[in-house]
Amino acid sequence: MVWPSVAELAAQEQELRWSHFDEDDAWRLGVALAEHARTRQLPLAIEILRADHLLFHAALPGTSPDNDSWLRRKARVVARFHRSSLHVGQLCRDAGRTLEDMFGVHPDEFAPHGGAFPLTVVGVGVIGSVAVSGLPQLEDHALVVDLLRITLAG
Repeated sequence: MVWPSVAELAAQEQELRWSHFDEDDAWRLGVALAEHARTRQLPLAIEILRADHLLFHAALPGTSPDNDSWLRRKARVVARFHRSSLHVGQLCRDAGRTLEDMFGVHPDEFAPHGGAFPLTVVGVGVIGSVAVSGLPQLEDHALVVDLLRITLAG
């Protein structure tokens, strides 16, 4: 996989916006991610948050508590920066610096690695995040983007 540019990541965030987002939307998105991972036997952990409210969580075969730690750390990046975790990581890579160095946040609490994406409602802004953990970070990110596109189109 090729690393996307900051411009490509920003375009994804502009494209993948919701007209509204509620518990039913979280359920549909979470189940879609879980079913996609199950049919491909992917070891995936999934988390959907609205602010600090956990709306969906699944841990499929092959995951461990470590995946839950990655979910939390990636979601914190989205909550703080209102960008995907890969987008923030790419900003750091482009600058040749770490997240801790650029923004003073500790790597035990924040992970600027692909897999968490902002849930943005048009006219409202970022209201939460969807995150996955279990694959290499570019694959985690691509999976979330692909399933967001499918869910939003459906």
